[in-house]
Amino acid sequence: MAKNTYKQDQPTPVSRGNEPRPPRATSARPAPAETTAPRENRRASEAKAAPKVPRPSFKLPTFELGGMFAFVRDRRFQLFLGFFFLLGSLYLTIAFLSFLFTGHADQSVVAGLDRTPVKEAGQESGNWLGLVGAMVAQVFIYKGFGVAAFALIPIVFFLGYKIVFRRAGVSVSYVLALCVFIMGWLSVLLGYVVHSMQAPDADPALSHRLDFLSGGIGYEAALWLDSLIGWGTVLLLAFLLISFVVFFFNVTTLNLPRFGTEQEESNEAAPVPHNQFSQPSPRGNYATPATLEEEEKDFGMTVRSLRPTPAAAPPVTAQAFEDDDDSDDTDVPVVMSGSVASPAASVAPVAGAGLLAGAGAAVAGAALPLTVAPAAAAISAAGAAATVAAAGATAASKGPSFSIESAMDPEPVAVLPTRVPTPLSLADLADADAPLPASTSQQPSATNQQPTLQITKPNELDPAAGADMAVIADEDEDADAMPAVNYDPTLDLSRYQYPTLELLNDYGQAKAQVTKEELEANKDRIVETLGHYGINIASIKATIGPTVTLYEIVPDAGVRISKIKSLEDDIALSLAALGIRIIAPIPGKGTIGIEVPNTKKEMVSIRSVFSTEKFAHTEMDLPIAFGRTITNEVFVVDLAKMPHLLMAGATGQGKSVGLNVILASLLYKRHPAQLKFVLVDPKKVELSIFNKIERHFLAKLPDTEEAIITDTKKVVNTLNSLCMEMDRRYDLLKDAGCRNLKEYNRKFIERRLNPKKGHRYLPFIVLVIDELADLMMTAGKEVETPIARLAQLARAIGIHLIVATQRPSVNVITGIIKANFPCRISFKVTSKIDSRTILDAGGADQLVGQGDMLISQGSDIIRVQCAFIDTPEVDRLCDFVGEQQGYPDAYMLPEVVGESGGGNGDLEDMDPAQRDSMFEEAARVIVTHQQGSTSLLQRRLKLGYNRAGRLIDQLEHAGVVGPFEGSKAREVLIPDEYSLEQLLNTLPK
Repeated sequence: MAKNTYKQDQPTPVSRGNEPRPPRATSARPAPAETTAPRENRRASEAKAAPKVPRPSFKLPTFELGGMFAFVRDRRFQLFLGFFFLLGSLYLTIAFLSFLFTGHADQSVVAGLDRTPVKEAGQESGNWLGLVGAMVAQVFIYKGFGVAAFALIPIVFFLGYKIVFRRAGVSVSYVLALCVFIMGWLSVLLGYVVHSMQAPDADPALSHRLDFLSGGIGYEAALWLDSLIGWGTVLLLAFLLISFVVFFFNVTTLNLPRFGTEQEESNEAAPVPHNQFSQPSPRGNYATPATLEEEEKDFGMTVRSLRPTPAAAPPVTAQAFEDDDDSDDTDVPVVMSGSVASPAASVAPVAGAGLLAGAGAAVAGAALPLTVAPAAAAISAAGAAATVAAAGATAASKGPSFSIESAMDPEPVAVLPTRVPTPLSLADLADADAPLPASTSQQPSATNQQPTLQITKPNELDPAAGADMAVIADEDEDADAMPAVNYDPTLDLSRYQYPTLELLNDYGQAKAQVTKEELEANKDRIVETLGHYGINIASIKATIGPTVTLYEIVPDAGVRISKIKSLEDDIALSLAALGIRIIAPIPGKGTIGIEVPNTKKEMVSIRSVFSTEKFAHTEMDLPIAFGRTITNEVFVVDLAKMPHLLMAGATGQGKSVGLNVILASLLYKRHPAQLKFVLVDPKKVELSIFNKIERHFLAKLPDTEEAIITDTKKVVNTLNSLCMEMDRRYDLLKDAGCRNLKEYNRKFIERRLNPKKGHRYLPFIVLVIDELADLMMTAGKEVETPIARLAQLARAIGIHLIVATQRPSVNVITGIIKANFPCRISFKVTSKIDSRTILDAGGADQLVGQGDMLISQGSDIIRVQCAFIDTPEVDRLCDFVGEQQGYPDAYMLPEVVGESGGGNGDLEDMDPAQRDSMFEEAARVIVTHQQGSTSLLQRRLKLGYNRAGRLIDQLEHAGVVGPFEGSKAREVLIPDEYSLEQLLNTLPK
């Protein structure tokens, strides 16, 4: 039984945040040890019945509410409501436009409805939509907000568009706030204008002819304000407009320059910071407070930011768990007594001393004392005393000691933010000893003096600054000065919000249902099976995981490990279980492990993994939370350090879910400016759901319609484009004097690299290939070569590969590819050969499936239960990201030209005089055989490869053969020799 990390006698804090609810007192407090059978049976029955008591009180109201509003989630009802709003916006548009021409005539018709029959009133109405249209326009325009009521139309339209298509160009709340303000503010302004134009002695019928411009609400509001503050109404309206613009569009800086030659020259000399994505942003890269003070001397006015600077997140402390850690020194774990021949109440900690307590005892067939010890418990004085008692009890029972280590409970985040903070902040990218910008660094509380801005000329640079300052030092004296403000790439999408945990399903804190009887039975069978072959055991320890239970065995002295390893099939036969795996020995422990699958597995939800402190507060560049290990610890790795990942697994074993977990982990922790995906999906259905985030996280080739590549012919171009991007990035790193992407981006953020020289912020690029076997069958070497190049060289410049395949055979995972992927993941495979191909070790064929996987990192192989993320969860995640403001288009990769890219290259500029002398003969050979192949020309004309390739290019330019099609022969466009002769006659000589 896992020990609860929360104490029940402590008061519950007022603000819990996302901290999990403390467990009920009935399940948290350990029951006192009793020896009588009736009390034990009664306690067991109460423990079994306890979980069933709270179910009706929690699920019954949810069921009733879900039944009442179930129709709201029906897609048919949503489509009905969405089209109602769309057509309603069209109806309002026609009614309002008609009111501008027929409104005065329809006022008497609408006002006399109580005296005139509806049929006659409808015939008298001049509105284009009849009497109802006249009534609607009368209410919203004449009695409502005047011509400002036209702002209602975008609200209704965007609401209907969002419901029908589940996406919108802009946020509905954004349109709602903007249109509501325009409607109210413009109505009051026009009301004041109409009221000011009315003369006191004018005819009331003539003076009120323009009331429809402001409407009844706007006119009355303006009349009330005029009687209250007079012409101050104009100042009030101007103040409201400025306030709305400042807060709504997040305006933080307003500078009014002086009029003078010096100031104009300085303004013209100031460079415009280059940004990779040329999209207008509500905010810019602002100066620090020190810079703003200096600017106040040259500018007339500086408007400070009205929003308070968000304080740095306080470090997460383990205060909620300190008391538990202290109590571990005094609390004694509960002894689980069973029906054994000689029960002995003993306590054994997990430490190696407890394991070796009975190293000299032999298996004599007597029942073993069962001891429960919490995982990762601190060994204290009380624990040491318990170890001595356990050793004495073990010696008395003449058998190996057996301790059960339940899986360590995950430590929930004390206060988990609903919005994950921006990773890769300036503090993360800055050097440890380099000063941070004033906007992000914390100022000393004792000093109120603000730092002053010091400007160093290029020729006065400190020689000790290093090679990284050579870029600025080599510039001309008249070059433009770099801005003194640190560059922030996330300001391009400053309103971007990170996904929240509410998008994921909450399956609760499920525990692996492994009973003490099952553990005892498996232990007895293992001991009995090994005893039949003369293998004695000193001690056994069981660790319960979400999928399997690990039995760690300490054999007697003189027992060969290979002898136990050879009994793998016999142990599986005795336990009547599939997926038995023997680890001999366990690295770093000196024990032998036997992994036995649990009868009832625990589902590891993606929300339970993301809500842990290990993932929420990680400082990794590209964190990936795969799931939980055997000890129930969250397994988080950094893709930037792996640096590439090779995945394999049979069909239906969780490989596609694993890819979704990887992509979801990166989407939760990275900003669109910091990460881009290149997705290759030959199946056309696995990754198509990520099309919604094209303008945020995806990269593609220019002039490509779909960002997710499903055509194998375009994969070669994409891989070659990534190789070109890799070479360009290495050139940028060489010019900047950097060795990796992190150093380069840090220099660019600190404005030490000039954008006018081609430098730009470089995001991480993750290439995901869902099925490598299909690409190897269709393209072969054309795919293998760029993949090998990227795997060998792309780590330092931030391009990482995730390659998955169903068939990990040697002709798919070749030696070149395998050698450059040090980190590999294998789900369940069908044979030992496939397991050795992917992991260089066996064991993957003995997994239980459904997300059970082995991760190989160097020489270590770790068994992990992959987290489960359902398709609706991925859909909601992509909708949440896709509905936000994005870039104008996806991230563009370099365009591939030439034969390898399938384009014409320089053929359009080819001079006919430079045509090969064997051009016509080669054309006749191609047309005769109807095969556009370079090797055909080599054989028939006895040419070298280079000359035959140039002839093929010239034939393509002349229109004899088609463009490059990968490994296939080019298509011959001329059907016969007669057509060829006609074509040759038309070509310039």
